[in-house]
Amino acid sequence: MTGPLEFERHVDDYLAIRKAVGLTNTRHGRGLRDFIAYAKNIGATDGSPIRAATAVSWAWDHAPATCGIRGRGDRLILVRGFLNYLAAIIPGTEVPGPRVIAAGRRRRPYVFSDEETTTLINSARRSHSRVPIRPIVLSTMLGLLGSTGIRVGEACRLTMADVRLDDAHPHLQILQTKFHKSRLVPIHATVAAALSGYCEERRAHERDTWGDRLFVNRDGRPLDVHDLGRWFASLCQSLGIAPANTHDRRPCLTSFRHTFAVRRLCEWHSAGLDVQSLLPTLAVYLGHVGPESSYWYLSATPDLLRAAGTRFTLDRSAGGEG
Repeated sequence: MTGPLEFERHVDDYLAIRKAVGLTNTRHGRGLRDFIAYAKNIGATDGSPIRAATAVSWAWDHAPATCGIRGRGDRLILVRGFLNYLAAIIPGTEVPGPRVIAAGRRRRPYVFSDEETTTLINSARRSHSRVPIRPIVLSTMLGLLGSTGIRVGEACRLTMADVRLDDAHPHLQILQTKFHKSRLVPIHATVAAALSGYCEERRAHERDTWGDRLFVNRDGRPLDVHDLGRWFASLCQSLGIAPANTHDRRPCLTSFRHTFAVRRLCEWHSAGLDVQSLLPTLAVYLGHVGPESSYWYLSATPDLLRAAGTRFTLDRSAGGEG
């Protein structure tokens, strides 16, 4: 039999997992505890799994008078996340559908597998083109996006001088980008070697009319972000790379950024590091205003939640508090 106190413990465990991946929004805690109190008050926790109707009623009927449709939708999103977690523990737990209440929610980002990333880069390198530099430019750009997580626009605006390969610690200069912020992006030795080889290829094809951008088109002019996006969408379609769920976001160039962020968090979890303290470092590396701007990349990602759940289980079994 599952009683109110046990549901409250499950809320604590769920919040601890969210905290482990850097999702520390205090409104989740208040909202979920209010939901359990509401369910207890109407007798929905008396020895039976929570029903979908209880969640919908709390999100809609029990919402504050000042809460609009979007706010009610956000309340349902909040409780759906918890019920999805709870359903794996308590059989019979019902999760209301995502469209019961309309809400403005960004779709889950597409995260490339290692095999998909390799296939995309190799396909770009083998692309048929009468312009010899084009496959080199496109494959190198995809490799850079995947290995650094920089924005597509940032990659397109890089100049030759921004690629600091001869410094003691090779890095990229990202100057006056989104939010008028500048930053240095350290790059791995393998990335530095690939960029060095690309720069040699670029110089071999360069003409007097070419500009100083790192990535250029056939005429030496800067690449157009929108043209790149259309080309990449076509490439993904030709390779059959698409989300399993049609409601999820389709792969795009920005998916490399999402993939980089999620992979980094998963690696930190696997290494047993304190992700909570490292999240601000990731935010700075990605050029976000603060850690909260990184949360969207990290939420509702199965690989990341699985890693966090494993870590949390190990901590609990060792006598920790999660």
